[in-house]
Amino acid sequence: MFESARAYSVLPASDLERAVRYWKDTFDLDPVMTDETGVLFEVAGGRVLVYETQFAGTARNTAFGIDTDDLDAAMSELRSRGVEFADYDMPGLTTVDGVAEMDGMRSAWFTDSEGNIIAIGERS
Repeated sequence: MFESARAYSVLPASDLERAVRYWKDTFDLDPVMTDETGVLFEVAGGRVLVYETQFAGTARNTAFGIDTDDLDAAMSELRSRGVEFADYDMPGLTTVDGVAEMDGMRSAWFTDSEGNIIAIGERS
């Protein structure tokens, strides 16, 4: 059914211009497409459509995730670009210096310019 299809994530932005600058400055990404629906980026083999809506930043769950081979290096680079990682202390999830270790995976979370929660992780 979907043999030739491509999946993509959709992230809301209350200020589309600010969101596009964030993706450029934080991830070194230029849009691959811009039209009336929003702005499309390619990242880590996937696609993200960023579109303008008044509901941006209202979700309190992870909206987008990126797996990396080197979480520490990725976090260091993102921190150098102003990213602040969240710390959590709840049943089943506690972070130390922004990193949670669980079930063979190390993960960290941060919010983008629009309040969307983004995760990066490294599988062992």
